Amino acid sequence: MAQQSSHRPRSTRGGKPARRGKDHRGTSASAGSGRRAKSSSAGSGQRSAGSPASSARQAVGRSDGAASGAAHPAGAASGAGRSDGAASNAAPSRRKLKDSAGPCPIMRACGGCAWLGIPYRKQLVRKQEAMENLFRPLIERMGWDAVIEATCGMGGKAGDPGKAPAPRAFRYKAATPFAPGPAGAVRSGFFARGTHTIVPAPSCTVEAPGARNILNEVARAAERLGIPAYDEDARQGVLRYAVLRMGWRTDEAMLTIVTARREVPHIEDLAHELSSIDPRIVCVAQNINGREGNAILGRETRVLWGAPHMKDELLGCTFAISPTAFYQTNPQQTEVLYRLAIEGMALEAGDVLLDAYCGSGTIGLCAARDAARAGKAIKLIGVEKNPAGIADARLNAELNGLGPDEASFMATDATEFLRDAARSGTHVDVVALDPPRAGSTPAFLTAAAELGPRRIVYISCNPTTQVRDLEILGHQGYRLCRLTPVDMFPHTEHTETVAVLERS
Repeated sequence: MAQQSSHRPRSTRGGKPARRGKDHRGTSASAGSGRRAKSSSAGSGQRSAGSPASSARQAVGRSDGAASGAAHPAGAASGAGRSDGAASNAAPSRRKLKDSAGPCPIMRACGGCAWLGIPYRKQLVRKQEAMENLFRPLIERMGWDAVIEATCGMGGKAGDPGKAPAPRAFRYKAATPFAPGPAGAVRSGFFARGTHTIVPAPSCTVEAPGARNILNEVARAAERLGIPAYDEDARQGVLRYAVLRMGWRTDEAMLTIVTARREVPHIEDLAHELSSIDPRIVCVAQNINGREGNAILGRETRVLWGAPHMKDELLGCTFAISPTAFYQTNPQQTEVLYRLAIEGMALEAGDVLLDAYCGSGTIGLCAARDAARAGKAIKLIGVEKNPAGIADARLNAELNGLGPDEASFMATDATEFLRDAARSGTHVDVVALDPPRAGSTPAFLTAAAELGPRRIVYISCNPTTQVRDLEILGHQGYRLCRLTPVDMFPHTEHTETVAVLERS
């Protein structure tokens, strides 16, 4: 759900970069733009970056932290990225920097939260209308008696009476690009829409408290140590991005510095300085990305200081998050999304749950723990193409008291796994999938249907591609019985959805 900039990221995310991911969005009829670039297990191997309105998540697996070069608070749903060919690193004009009065002083220059000035109640109504317009023709064409439920927002639903407080400080992943300034200065902030121009951001209204200060301090530390920022147009310099993940229910944070090459003078000194910026930082990592293009993360990552993971909690489960793992950007709404998915699974004792595109295992493990608490032991099988995501998933199973007989994870292509499982007669009761923005594939969906699960729960970060996939499942003998939109990224057009299908 996706798959998100560094936070424009989606998405990646990381994506979700291998794992389901992030933050990367693109255009969707959702009121749709944004979300993670997830790792594809269904065919591509990594979550793709979104569209122009996207926040990119990376191609590294499922990282929700990497996907697109433009860092935007609202993730890519803003369209804030940088376009190829944009050339200016100059500071925005005084008029742009001043911006107009409103909930955020740089909202127009940044462009990450295109709907920030719209009352939140109206945002939810718009998203509900977009989902009705997108899914209703499919439902009527297929003859389904399905319900499109009210969009679940932060603190209310579409159609609720009265005012709805505007969500603030809900993004627990943040990122910044860097660019060179005069006399060795390192600029940080957000890429202005469609350019390489950095809009300085002392704070961000939608990011977790303190996040933007940590990212800006990375620039200051690099200046002190003489580490030059990377010039996106000249393809020169070293420091490209910083990606920050913060715990929602823990006091932990993880900072990943993205550099254009592995060997960086004073990199150990930089890591030491960064570790002291904020007491919540438990890990400082270096990711190496020497490729051209707007993907934030590269394929190599190493921990420079601290622990190899940070930890956070969702629905009573503890999760270890590694630097390039996908992990949802808005954890409060992630719990809403996962509760809807778990409710739709309707698991019974002895069921086998197949979690495809499982990333670090968050959805499946939350479902397994929920079933166990209700006295319904199930068997969880997780499938993810990215080995790093599977390593995290296995660790997370241990952290949550699930042994290999209760939860097993495989680093393999999901489509191939499903095909083999169908040929061998493997029994599966429920299939859960959360694919990249591009959606799933006919081969995956056909293989999933051949397994004959009684229910399929499809979480989507791109409702437009989900419509296409639901029709394929409909022709394979499944009917949509419920669809619930979830507002994961307030103040943007992006909407995620949970679809529950039953075997006809």
